[in-house]
Amino acid sequence: MNRAAHKAKLIQFLQTIRRPDRPLDITDEHQGLITSGLIDSLAVLEIVGYLEQEYGIDFSERGIDPGQLNSIAHILDLIERETR
Repeated sequence: MNRAAHKAKLIQFLQTIRRPDRPLDITDEHQGLITSGLIDSLAVLEIVGYLEQEYGIDFSERGIDPGQLNSIAHILDLIERETR
């Protein structure tokens, strides 16, 4: 799967966890998900669960680095690194 396909799948997931008063209208994939108000800090745990389930990324061994989960671009970079 290429980056564009991963991005489409990730955005579809983010639609399910975003704050209802914030539309998912991300033009910049480097935009902070929490700082923009799109998600709250608890949604980061849902992102972790999504990445573990969909891509087999084991955070119990590597730990959770919030910096790797703060934007669509960082999440996509993590997926690419961990699924090679």
